[in-house]
Amino acid sequence: MRIPLLIIALVASCLAQAQTYPSRPVRLIVPFPVGSTPDIVGRTLGQKLAEAWGQPVVIENKPGAGGNIGTAEAARALRDGYTLLIGSNGPIAVNPTLYKDLPYSPAKDLKPISLLAAAPQVLVVHPSVPASDLKQFVEHARANPDKLSYGSVGAGSASHLTMELLKSQAKIALVHVPYKGFPPAVQDLLSGQIQATFAIVPAVLPQIRSGRLKALAVTSAKRTALAGDIATVAEQGFPYFDATAWQSLMSPAGIPPDAFERIARETQKAMQQPDVKQILESQGFEVIGSSPQALETFLRAEREKWAKVVRETGAKAE
Repeated sequence: MRIPLLIIALVASCLAQAQTYPSRPVRLIVPFPVGSTPDIVGRTLGQKLAEAWGQPVVIENKPGAGGNIGTAEAARALRDGYTLLIGSNGPIAVNPTLYKDLPYSPAKDLKPISLLAAAPQVLVVHPSVPASDLKQFVEHARANPDKLSYGSVGAGSASHLTMELLKSQAKIALVHVPYKGFPPAVQDLLSGQIQATFAIVPAVLPQIRSGRLKALAVTSAKRTALAGDIATVAEQGFPYFDATAWQSLMSPAGIPPDAFERIARETQKAMQQPDVKQILESQGFEVIGSSPQALETFLRAEREKWAKVVRETGAKAE
């Protein structure tokens, strides 16, 4: 009789835990450094979830290997709803094709919760580059194959694969220099150690306005309100070019349904709050806060899109 009683006690305990979720602090893994784009989105959301739940949401930055280290840790975490993940282009949509031995499967090990926000990027170059628009940049790069270098915030990042997409469509050859985050990449760009990079608009807008960097094109289908004078890549000869940096909320697969539903519900509410929209829109983001189903559909399309880019360009995880 003891075994059935034990089973009943365990079931009752699990049900009580689900009903009171969260009953202890929740950790939110950000697989990139403090101050990075995923970190800004994660901290903004985490504060709102903590307020709604009455429990701390502890941000844990786990950078490295293009976001793979932190993402793998989240994928291996207990499936109890107390570990969440900020997922972005590289670790979720690009790296499964870019890396040969990825220590996790985004499609199998992680569960989509919400597409939080997306932001266009801008192609910026050092003033020494003889180009004032994208057409001139492409012409210069074609005349000097592998003579120009571009920086990214890591292999598989949006800044990396966006340039690879441009290289593929424009038929140009540039040298990739991956960095561990945005600050060292922009520092080397400002000093002329590298010649170009893609970055979200607010991150480089002061340098653009001061003339320390030149902006050549934005990557979204339409111009961004933050810098309406910068033409899109699509406007400048590449009509099918559309690439944004996006952030999502995910969890280990198999978390309790009640916990999952509450996380999804509260996340969608949080992303529509005026102060959240104000913070993220000032950073150049379009705030989305989608349903889990919408994120799942979006991720399938993103994986197919970037897998094709990786195969066609031969992009590698340096």
